[in-house]
Amino acid sequence: MTNITTEIRGALGVLTLDRPEALNALTHQMVTEMADALRAFAADDAVERVLIMGAGKDREAEQGWQHALCAGGDVVTLHADVQSTRGQGAARFWRDEYALNAQITRFPKPVVALQHGIVLGGGVGISGHASHRVVTDSTRIGFPEVTIGFVPDVGATWLLTRRRGELGTRAALTGDHFGAADAIALGLADSYVPADRLAELVRLLETTHPDAAIEQLSAAAPAGTLVAARPMIDAAFAGDDPRAILERLRAAGDEGAAIAETIERRSPFAVAVTLAALRRARGLRSLEEALAQEYRVSRHTSLAADFSEGIRAQLIDKDRQPKWTPSSLAGVTPAMVEACFAPVPGGDLELPLPGQPAAAHGTNRAQQPQPDHI
Repeated sequence: MTNITTEIRGALGVLTLDRPEALNALTHQMVTEMADALRAFAADDAVERVLIMGAGKDREAEQGWQHALCAGGDVVTLHADVQSTRGQGAARFWRDEYALNAQITRFPKPVVALQHGIVLGGGVGISGHASHRVVTDSTRIGFPEVTIGFVPDVGATWLLTRRRGELGTRAALTGDHFGAADAIALGLADSYVPADRLAELVRLLETTHPDAAIEQLSAAAPAGTLVAARPMIDAAFAGDDPRAILERLRAAGDEGAAIAETIERRSPFAVAVTLAALRRARGLRSLEEALAQEYRVSRHTSLAADFSEGIRAQLIDKDRQPKWTPSSLAGVTPAMVEACFAPVPGGDLELPLPGQPAAAHGTNRAQQPQPDHI
């Protein structure tokens, strides 16, 4: 059974994730089918632009729109594979998923992603690298990986480090979810379109370039929380030491203390590795390099105790009481973190290196730092 559907409406190629009972969480088959569909759209001269969206159950979706674009990868399946094969199937999944992320950012035609509803982890991977990223009233976007003992991937370390300041660090270390305005502030989205205009946007895209279609229907997003807190966030989340970050947060008043409490509930090991991955990503030159680094980190952290424990606590037993190893940041050594960036069995991820001209839609997120217009 396929969970990806495609159709052509006018000059618009529509790719829909259709696994609503699982909030459109990505399976390996869905990843490969998406890649095949994008290749077909790229080769079809009748298709001038592509739309990525998610299906939703009619009883849950307002006005027929999805409850989620994509809630991430199917991590329970990945967990089972780690338990049975030491992650051989997971490695194949990540190779194909990360290749899909790079394929989207270098697609030769405009790609519009409707980041409506829940957009987590792998959902950002299939939308955050698009040329036109649209959020709505119901958008809840984020990277919750540290809540399951894992580390943000799918190009997250690239996306969250393209702008000055530490908003991306705050998002990655807390695993929090954010609304439309904060998604734009983080550099994960571009434009806000009210949900009641989405059907009109899709119809307009059938005949109109995304720049003009989105401009006609977009509006100012309702205020978020990150921009107002940015001075505190930038000061507290600076540096390479997660324990020092917690100390500065506790000293920053009630808001900072609440953020510190959130981080302290996450996997200490995952928090430390995530911070190191973000700092290293700042010096990388392309999305492909970031994905190659993330592949190493994903392979290593998936074999650590916290990944299995986090999946158990959050998604299998659902007791929400993980027992992390180590139990605090004080127990995470530099050697433990460094080991997550070492070469992995079976070889590193190899993606085509950037070198071709920027894609025809004029946006190449794989290499260009995003402007800081906050």
